[in-house]
Amino acid sequence: MITGIVVALSEELATLTSKNIKKGECAFITDKLLVANSGAGSANAKAAAELLITNGATRLISWGCAAALSTALKPGSLTLADELIDAEGCRAANFCVSSNWHSYAKNSLSTSLVVHTGWLAESPGIVSSSKDKKQLQSITGAVVLDMESIAIAKVAGHYGLPFLAIRAIADPVNMDLPLAINYSLNNQGDIILGKLILFLVLHPAELPALIKLGLHFNAARKTLKSAAKHLDIITGFSCDNRMETIHHKAGTGDQAKDKRQKAKDEKIQYLHGRS
Repeated sequence: MITGIVVALSEELATLTSKNIKKGECAFITDKLLVANSGAGSANAKAAAELLITNGATRLISWGCAAALSTALKPGSLTLADELIDAEGCRAANFCVSSNWHSYAKNSLSTSLVVHTGWLAESPGIVSSSKDKKQLQSITGAVVLDMESIAIAKVAGHYGLPFLAIRAIADPVNMDLPLAINYSLNNQGDIILGKLILFLVLHPAELPALIKLGLHFNAARKTLKSAAKHLDIITGFSCDNRMETIHHKAGTGDQAKDKRQKAKDEKIQYLHGRS
């Protein structure tokens, strides 16, 4: 059984392998581990997940850094999502976490790391402000946020394949991202050094926050490297090649439906208010 792993950034790729995998391409790092370097964002992640499946992957992992929506999560905290909510506020059976594989992965990772579980929410772009992150947490109930995991989960769901999201926190909920980040990033999630230097020359007060974020990012990468040591065990689990759902803790029947619809309506209203 081949496990496909999607990473969005080269720095995240380096926590798995020393191989140089170009954006939009994939390569085997072991006989049973196939890694794709997608670039940032849901469209890139979807394409990478499709590429992995075309090349033989029979289950998928979203791997990398994420933003915290909960104060319980600090820089370097490891998350293993057990619920998924997309950018429209939807949860559905066609994109979910494999329950048996999730339990197995959590047991393995917990032998050396503290593992945080909870909902993972999708963002169509970088959420820079602490205020917006707290608002999203209030609306969705999610504890962690990224731009790629849901797209990968939806591809896995389309093909009926198991899915996991293993993410380490880079920016905590109480942190506003430096303005230099949005200014200097390209659409692949890479920092354009010339643009970053220019911004810092014009806005030198941004430097301390940028250094702080760099330290947080290094903490996340350190955690991912530790988690990577468990991949042989995690991917050795023989999960059924059918999607298995995590039990929805929000309730059952009409009650759960009402709560999901309310979250969807509030999130759509919030996102429209920011546009």
